[in-house]
Amino acid sequence: MNNQNNMIDPNITKWPYYIDPKNGENLEENINSNNQLYLKSKTGDIYPIIKGIPRIIDDLNNYSSAFGEQWLYWQKTQLDSYTNTTISSDRLLRCLGNSLTNNIKRSQEPLQVLEVGCGAGRFTEILLKFPSIRLTSIDLSLAVEANSLNFPQDNYHRIVQADIMELPFKPMQYDIVICLGVIQHTPDPEKTIKKLYEQVKPGGDMVIDHYTFDISRLTKITSNALRPIVKRLSSKNRMNVIKSLVNIFFPVHRLIRKLPILQKIFSRISPIVTYFHAYPELNDNLQKEWSMLDTHDGLTDWYKHLRSLKQIKKLLRGINADSIDAWNDGNGVEARCKRPCNKIKI
Repeated sequence: MNNQNNMIDPNITKWPYYIDPKNGENLEENINSNNQLYLKSKTGDIYPIIKGIPRIIDDLNNYSSAFGEQWLYWQKTQLDSYTNTTISSDRLLRCLGNSLTNNIKRSQEPLQVLEVGCGAGRFTEILLKFPSIRLTSIDLSLAVEANSLNFPQDNYHRIVQADIMELPFKPMQYDIVICLGVIQHTPDPEKTIKKLYEQVKPGGDMVIDHYTFDISRLTKITSNALRPIVKRLSSKNRMNVIKSLVNIFFPVHRLIRKLPILQKIFSRISPIVTYFHAYPELNDNLQKEWSMLDTHDGLTDWYKHLRSLKQIKKLLRGINADSIDAWNDGNGVEARCKRPCNKIKI
């Protein structure tokens, strides 16, 4: 996947240290009598390393559990290499923008990149194609295990299970912080964005997106009514409900996919997500697979916040970000900004 002709030697690249989010102490790797690895702080806090992935969180079962189940079940669904499309690449590169993308391509020094909310790795796959990137992928859920299966850890890539609100790194450790498809699902988007920005080095970049207010999202009558119920079901029952809904409604969407007006009307009633118009390049099997995945995503997320373009711009100005560029596209609002070299605010 990586360009082996790259002049940068990954073996001499140092990753930002893991710290204990409770007290800021460095975490050191240890091994117990059962040959199990773990991280330990000087004051004795211990975090396990499970399946080669540090779990620097207190509770493995949290509000993101449904996402973990989702990405373990649909491990490859959104990978460009699986769909033979450029859907994920197009979205990531649009969010990065031409200037930042070119800087990444031209960099002769390793760039520390933090990918927050990595999921199964739809953007991990693209980021690892850049020879200069040293990628730290984190997720609050068990999606880290799906990411590890798709893109094993090596000198270019490491994975950690951690909470955005308690990131296990000292401030300003990363050249680029990327968080796509995540912030709207956290308890407090404003605090989340501030925590992400804390990790950006002076002169570094932050790239984010967020759901926004739109008629399509607000008028999904059936899904808006079902979500408070479905998200509280057990894992098995959630999955059974999603499969049943897709099996019932997907054939109707497929039947009327060439009738745009009728499709729009039916989409207000139907509780499932389909992509016949957004991604016509997907074949019927992939269309149904994506429908299953994103219907699950849309009906089982514990938090679903909406923010306007104006609100996102205001927040980025409020944290003293520079070179703010924000627009409506994709899932809502997409934005990027820089931390000024001469302004440090934590």
